[in-house]
Amino acid sequence: MNKKRGQALVEFVIILPIFLFFLFAIIDFGKIISLKNQLESEMDEIIEEYKNDLPYKEITDNLNKNNKNARLEIERENEYIHFLLKKENSIITPGLNLILKKPYYVQIERWIQNES
Repeated sequence: MNKKRGQALVEFVIILPIFLFFLFAIIDFGKIISLKNQLESEMDEIIEEYKNDLPYKEITDNLNKNNKNARLEIERENEYIHFLLKKENSIITPGLNLILKKPYYVQIERWIQNES
């Protein structure tokens, strides 16, 4: 009877770190998807504000009210305007930062036609 208990304990000790890694990885990817959706919504608002001729400073101020530490870049390239919105996401899973790079940035890009 003791051998079976010892075997179960050894199996548990082997499986536990793998289980925890996958559990935390699922949490991290959920945070990434949530942040990406949040940035997509912010990008819609930014483009709407840009089309309404709000100054860049006011657009970034509105962005920082909702999303601290998000960075916005707007570049005009001939007939298109390039919007880039990115924010750092902290990874809590040990070892996952080796795969996803540290720090990991979630970024949204949009290209719209310059109408002016």
